[in-house]
Amino acid sequence: MNNKYLTVTALTKYVKRKLESDPHLTTIWLKGEISNFKHHSRGHMYLTIKDDQSRIQAVMFVGKNRFLTFTPENGMNVLIQGEIGVFEPYGQYQLYIQQMEPDGIGALYLAFEQLKEKLHKQGYFEETHKKQIPVFPKQIGVITSPTGAAVRDIITTIKRRYPIVTATVIPVLVQGANAANSIKEAIELANERGEFDVLIIGRGGGSIEELWSFNEEMVANAIFSSNIPIISAVGHETDFTISDYVADLRAPTPTSAAELAVPSQLELKSRLTTVNRSLTRLMNTAIMNANQSLQRMQQSYAFRYPKQLITQKEQELDKQVERLEKAMSMSMSNESQKLYHVKTRLITQHPEKQLEQSKKDLLQLTKQINYHFNKILESKSSQLSTTIEKMTLLNPLEIMKRGYAIPYAEKGRIIKSAKQVKQDDAITVTLSDGKLDCKVLNVEEEYNDN
Repeated sequence: MNNKYLTVTALTKYVKRKLESDPHLTTIWLKGEISNFKHHSRGHMYLTIKDDQSRIQAVMFVGKNRFLTFTPENGMNVLIQGEIGVFEPYGQYQLYIQQMEPDGIGALYLAFEQLKEKLHKQGYFEETHKKQIPVFPKQIGVITSPTGAAVRDIITTIKRRYPIVTATVIPVLVQGANAANSIKEAIELANERGEFDVLIIGRGGGSIEELWSFNEEMVANAIFSSNIPIISAVGHETDFTISDYVADLRAPTPTSAAELAVPSQLELKSRLTTVNRSLTRLMNTAIMNANQSLQRMQQSYAFRYPKQLITQKEQELDKQVERLEKAMSMSMSNESQKLYHVKTRLITQHPEKQLEQSKKDLLQLTKQINYHFNKILESKSSQLSTTIEKMTLLNPLEIMKRGYAIPYAEKGRIIKSAKQVKQDDAITVTLSDGKLDCKVLNVEEEYNDN
């Protein structure tokens, strides 16, 4: 291959080095309008910076855009400091943004953001508060300047799309010191009259200062409190106002607002024509299918040979009856077998047999208990006899039978010593077979030298 031919990659790298080595392109200051803005899920911002005649692709990486004090939006004019580079995979030059700030709005932009944040927290922008725009309105109120281009665009579009609707212009101031109050009073007047199905408020494009009346809090409150659905159509497609956020529907332009407020008669006629054709086609198809079905039924075997069909069905019925009888017989046989097995088990486990066995077991246990009881009784009787013999030997009465007696003094006290009585004392002598009342004639004591 001829070496004079470069690859696309080599050419792109060469251009990239040339651009990055140019001191005029490493630090540039640029102003323009944002469009095609996209905030990537990874945090990077991709956008186009344009003016009236040209545009350039730009990117601001997350490491830089996290220091922004505002949120870039389409249509916003900005001041940028960055550098030019080449995105090699696509071979395109683009602007790498280092710093960015809003251009030319200053205090108005700050007031816009502050009011926007306030109303957002109060729930003014919630979808739950948005009213449904009627599909076929009868009367529309247009709140705008009676002399601007916006009112002509709205009225012309409404009459062209849906001429049967009544459009009433409620004239207001759309810029200047008294514009916000004028718009607020017009919204309240329209609600008091109670004859409108939908309201369109707005004006043509302009600077942020010229559109500022639609950023006033009194206008936002009037829109939010309106019982009539409101379409906001302020400025061009890239212009956003507080009214757009609070309104029930936001239109990018006044013409678009008119298109959103009413249906198109041409579209309705076309839709009716399409529906009519569809219904006609469906009806013709249904009739054709029904005719074909009828023809099939008329040509079917059942209609041409009903007797043969009945005969065939009777034979099929006989076979089914035979199958049923056979199945019933088999089922009864199976159930009889099951019943026989159950009966056999019941006989072997009948309570009467179990009762007989239990009686035998009880008799055996009774014999064992009696045997063991007699053994214990004999043992205990022997022990008792031995104990009685021992007690008999120690019984004083038995001793007395051998000629001994027990003397008692008064009050039943046993006399154990000669010292306990004296001459002439009355004592009682108990013998084995009776008592003797005696009188002591004499007391002789025997002394033991020990």
